[in-house]
Amino acid sequence: MPNDLSPTARAIRTLEILRARPGTTAGELAVRLGVTERAARRYVGILREAGIPVESTRGPHGGYRLGRGTRLPPVHFTQAEALGLVMTVLGRQPAVTDADDSGDLVGTALDKVVKALPESVGHQAALLREHASAAPDPYATRPDPAVTSELVDAVAARRRISVGYRSEAGDEWEEEVDPWSLVVRYGRWYLLCHSHRVNGIRTYRVDRVREVRPTPHGFDPPEGLDPVAVLEENLGLGWELSTRVVFDAPLAEVAPWIRPPMGRVETLGDDRCVLVGSTRNPDMYAQEWLARVPFAFRVEGGEELRTAVAALGARFTAAAAGPP
Repeated sequence: MPNDLSPTARAIRTLEILRARPGTTAGELAVRLGVTERAARRYVGILREAGIPVESTRGPHGGYRLGRGTRLPPVHFTQAEALGLVMTVLGRQPAVTDADDSGDLVGTALDKVVKALPESVGHQAALLREHASAAPDPYATRPDPAVTSELVDAVAARRRISVGYRSEAGDEWEEEVDPWSLVVRYGRWYLLCHSHRVNGIRTYRVDRVREVRPTPHGFDPPEGLDPVAVLEENLGLGWELSTRVVFDAPLAEVAPWIRPPMGRVETLGDDRCVLVGSTRNPDMYAQEWLARVPFAFRVEGGEELRTAVAALGARFTAAAAGPP
């Protein structure tokens, strides 16, 4: 939980925690808010001052819980905010097109919000929801909400967890990780963490996490952590097949063509640079990534990638030769 939230924001977060977990103790609340127990009690006091009944019970099974009949205060949208909400959901969840699909949690939730808006505010949003469509994004994924919730709790509580994971190749394993952050990148959800299995930084797809189990251990994330920057830097590292590609062009010209999962690009002088990374799928690396880079290159490391590039080159050479 960021330390720069306002007291009001923390009080609202306190309300959310108590709604989701009745019986939360002051100590547990403090951990989830990232504050002291004294501060946690103060946020409970803010809720009570606002007229929200928060009951407390002493004893081994005691804690805070909301009084019966508690409701969240109404949320008011402007027309621009309502339109922005629909546009954002359609833009990031292109599969949301059929509200009758019982498995479409985002679509049904969006429809409920739009229908609850006043006519003066929600008319344009309803029209946009009805008539706008988005093409499916083949790279977007939708993780299990229950798994995502457990990961969020672990990140907020700074609690080490044991995760069951299944890779794209079908390999499965279990390991303990320190969950630093969740990062959404181009429609995919990633868990940025420190893996105790390999004693290093790892980025795991949340949709491939099969199980989350808490451990009794806590952790402290790196000071000044920038989750997006660290994710970008580490997406192309840690796979079993190493790669090294040298480009006959300056770093400034090549860098815009390099996707972070390809690895890290470094200069070799004024007119050359090198891409160092790793992959699990050399054919995809060659066909979908390297083939798009409009500069001459040589594969200097990674026999598997060299073979994949040679096979791709032979295909294009044969295609350009014309009929036999």
